Amino acid sequence: MKNIIKHKAIYILGTVLVMAGCTNDLNIDVKDPNVLLVDNFYSTPESYKQGLAGVYGNLSLTGATGPGSSNISGLDAGTSQYGRGFWNMQELTTDEVKWSWENDPGLKGLNNDTWTSDNVVIRGFFGRCMTQVAFVNEYLRQTSDAKLDSRGVSTELRSEIKTYRAEARFLRALAYYHLMDLFGKAGFVTENDPVGAYQSPQYGRPELFAFVESELNAIIPDLKNARENEYARADKAAAWMLLAKIYLNAEVFIGQKKYDQCLANCKNIIDAGYTLSPVYANNFNADNNSNSAKNEIIFPIVSDGKVTQNYGPTTVMVNAQVGSLEQNGASFGVAGWAGGLRVTKQFSETMLNGNYAKDDRNTIISKDRTIEMTDMNNYGTGYITAKWSNKTSLGVNGSATEMVDTDFPMFRLADVYLMYAEAVLRGAAGGSLTTARDYFNLLRARAHNTKKILTSDLNLDLILNERMVELYCEAHRRQDLIRFGKFTGGSYNWSWKGNVMSGIAISNIYNVFPIPKASIAANPNLIQNTGY
Repeated sequence: MKNIIKHKAIYILGTVLVMAGCTNDLNIDVKDPNVLLVDNFYSTPESYKQGLAGVYGNLSLTGATGPGSSNISGLDAGTSQYGRGFWNMQELTTDEVKWSWENDPGLKGLNNDTWTSDNVVIRGFFGRCMTQVAFVNEYLRQTSDAKLDSRGVSTELRSEIKTYRAEARFLRALAYYHLMDLFGKAGFVTENDPVGAYQSPQYGRPELFAFVESELNAIIPDLKNARENEYARADKAAAWMLLAKIYLNAEVFIGQKKYDQCLANCKNIIDAGYTLSPVYANNFNADNNSNSAKNEIIFPIVSDGKVTQNYGPTTVMVNAQVGSLEQNGASFGVAGWAGGLRVTKQFSETMLNGNYAKDDRNTIISKDRTIEMTDMNNYGTGYITAKWSNKTSLGVNGSATEMVDTDFPMFRLADVYLMYAEAVLRGAAGGSLTTARDYFNLLRARAHNTKKILTSDLNLDLILNERMVELYCEAHRRQDLIRFGKFTGGSYNWSWKGNVMSGIAISNIYNVFPIPKASIAANPNLIQNTGY
């Protein structure tokens, strides 16, 4: 998939075609004047795959003319990047990591869990998700049976397009899943609505859950089998993973237990032949698309230092994890933005206690630093980490020194093992504690952690800790803390929660983000979340 997304012209074209009819709904300005006729574009068999690449491209790219451009107006381009917005909202709001430069618009509010409906990061991600919905809807309109009939598309090509359409629908389901999780609601629009129908009805979590669930089950037969599609394109396993996620969080989303269904989808993925990379770090290196991690990663957001350039989550994390004191960018194959990211005292204490002190996943750098970020403006306080890299598994630098080659593994097998264990502990039928223990110990063995657990050791607190250790900075933590009842309130506090160094209780309103004011202005059918 890196190869098709590299064709930026395809992305530009897809952007222009979609945005021409959707500027009001998404608050987007179309800045590229080169509007081509749709039928001219879809005049060759290859164009249907290229059009799909444009839809995938929205996950990585922000605009028509490189990483500094954005098709969402009024925002810094990097702020509106899909993976980066998602990462900011899932990570900076939690006990894992904080962004040092709080003068960057929107980030102080996320750091301190004091955001408002004016927050530009929140606005950017809501807009980017709705952009994805619009891209998919337009692609589906242009690949309908009627359109294909009018263009005389062959039976053989139609079979391929059927798979392309299923992949596009997966991407739309993914966007609606993120909107359901983060905002609890969204304007709902499909390819069956007219182009430019921007005042779409509001769907809440029950309606979004039902749509995502039914959509994924409908497209699974048309997706390629697990591990048989091109890298970074959705297959059956990606759909199973998204189903497992909605079922794992169903008590939060719709007040119903769906752990049996979560477990069933985890088993589907495990049985599909994915394997853990023997080296944990390979999942986060510049060649994670081709090293042993390719057998563990289920669905990534791609990055390329020269061609698919973006200020996405991996470019941010690799550069910003460089320490202000250490100046260790060369270790990661970048010049670095020294001092951007530091971890909380609570994260450091989890990593440095007896369970994880000798563990490959523990990459904390603590020398000459205090464990607490006593002053957000003093970049020498608080520990840093070294999880992400723009070097390959063989130690070779990536293709560029700022934009990185490292793909972001949105879904990977290690998460599936931990979801399996959690679902069993929460009462799912069809699994076993013994198998859950074995999966848990596989992760520890891979990390050279000799502290194996017994079946009797398994409990939910242990699962939550292990999820932090295994998956930190992979955009899972906020959702995990909410599912475990530890995000809002005061039962668990962390550094700078509630804008206090030691952390204080925060209101339950923060379990969802506000709908951006700009989005409500564009679509009056949207009703603001309670408390904002």
